[in-house]
Amino acid sequence: MHEKYDGIIFDMDGTLWDSAENVARAWNEAVGRDMFTERDIKSVMGLTMTTIAERLFPNEPEEKRQEFLDRCCECENKYLRAHGGRLFPDTVSTLETLSKSYPLFIVSNCQAGYIEAFLEFYKLEEMFADRLCWGDDHLEKSDNIRLIMERNSLKKALYVGDTQGDCDSAYKAGAEFAHAAYGFGTADRCEFRLEAISELIDKLR
Repeated sequence: MHEKYDGIIFDMDGTLWDSAENVARAWNEAVGRDMFTERDIKSVMGLTMTTIAERLFPNEPEEKRQEFLDRCCECENKYLRAHGGRLFPDTVSTLETLSKSYPLFIVSNCQAGYIEAFLEFYKLEEMFADRLCWGDDHLEKSDNIRLIMERNSLKKALYVGDTQGDCDSAYKAGAEFAHAAYGFGTADRCEFRLEAISELIDKLR
């Protein structure tokens, strides 16, 4: 165990997997037409669900927008439970190795049920000690990172994510940040940069 950290918290999209292609398929199924592309979904990943609805349904009134969002998310969770997404190379083996030395956690801006769909499809439930998302409490990511740290008595956590928002949220919460540079975004500061998730093992030795 790296003496500096007592827990590792992971973002999901762009860090553990890329589900955009299957999310687009699920959302198109939900709305009954080919309305969304993989590129559309990737453009909003990492945002809260409310913001995603505003971006993808800009011409709909708020009530209708929420109705569409709820339908899409329900279909998405069901689809991902059945089909999964695209894991980044060596994700499972890296998590297996790290879990022997650290408690692992997930904090995401996703809807309720999304993390569970990921864990169930890949049978990773026992590998993570705790998880929290925007859909659980409608709090900012920084607040949820802080809550995970508090309820698991973490004094020095490392948050692994791929975007500037992840970076800002980690430091705001009192965690440190590792940038998953193989993911979807950039970050202006980090403790270290990862070109592959497997590099995290050597970085923590």
